[in-house]
Order: sequence, then structure tokens, then C-alpha cells
Amino acid sequence: MQEQIIENLIEQFRTLPGVGYKTAQRFAYSIIEGKNERAERFANAIKEAKNKIGFCKICGNFTDKEICPICEKRNRKIVCVVKDPKDILSMEKVKNYDGVYHVLFGTISPLEHRGPDQIKIKELLQRVSQDNVEEVIVATNPDVEGEATAMYISKILSPLGVKVTRLAQGMAMGSDLEYADEITLSKALEDRRPI
Repeated sequence: MQEQIIENLIEQFRTLPGVGYKTAQRFAYSIIEGKNERAERFANAIKEAKNKIGFCKICGNFTDKEICPICEKRNRKIVCVVKDPKDILSMEKVKNYDGVYHVLFGTISPLEHRGPDQIKIKELLQRVSQDNVEEVIVATNPDVEGEATAMYISKILSPLGVKVTRLAQGMAMGSDLEYADEITLSKALEDRRPI
């Protein structure tokens, strides 16, 4: 019976992205061997997050309120478009961005039968019109779906006179030219700028 209980705990940890059997096993034993208070705090943190965290009604960011603090306080004339709410956390590490965000909740992917109507592009168009947005920064991943989504957004916003930009791509700071692949080098060369 105890083995089944432990195995069930391991399987629950395995449902998390990127967690394999060995890692899940270490997590499970850490919970079992730890103090009861620690396990209760862990369980309560999960329950609280599931019960209290939702999505901002304006941008789609994670929040415990109707409107997230970013939408309440920031410059609404600049909108950074991202695929998922977790991408906002990454962008927020850059401390000098003062605009707001728009979460698409996906990207255009013909292979997965996901078109513009299945993601939040209509809502982006509404925001651009309502808030008199001056610039839209497309920060989707530099993969096929992200590029297709960026091109589509650029195409539908260009008649509105909105400046549409894309995050620069290419060589990462501190990387070696010798280890860069052809696509990265090609993009770096394409996006070169004067110094």
C-alpha cells in the first residue's frame, strides 16, 4: 500500500513539464522525509495559486486582481506582444521597458490547425484602436510559428499606421562566432546595425 502511495506522489510530480522519473522521485522523497509543516505549506501554496491567480482582463497576464499592476501603471501607447503569460516574466527581467503587454495565448500554426481566430489577435486590434497605440513590439519566439504570427500581426496593423517592430535576433552577447549555427549567423547579419 505504501509503495502505491509513494508511486502516486512520484507520478503527480512527473506531470510537471521537464520532470522525469528520477527528479520526481527526489521531489517525492523530499516531501515524505521533510517536516509536515513544509508539506502543508507546499500544498497550500499550490491551492492558493490555483484559487487566486487568474488572467488580467486587459492583457492576459497572471494576476490576483481583475487588472494587473502593469496595465494599471504603465504606458499603454507601447504594447509588447507575447505568446504566453510566462513570457512576460522573462521580458520583465529587462528593467527598462515601460510599456504594457498583450498575451496571444498561442501562435499561428497551420500544422496544428491554429489560425489567427484561435489566438487573441482580435483583442490586440481592439486595444490598438482604443488606446491609440503607437508601437507594437512582437516578441514571439524566433521559430516558424512565431515568425508566421509576427508577419500576420505586421500585415494587419500596417494599414492602421502603427509602428510594428520585432525583437532583434542573432548572436547572443558573450557567445563565440565559431559555435553559432547558420540560421543564427544569417539573422545576425540581416539585423546588423551601425556602431
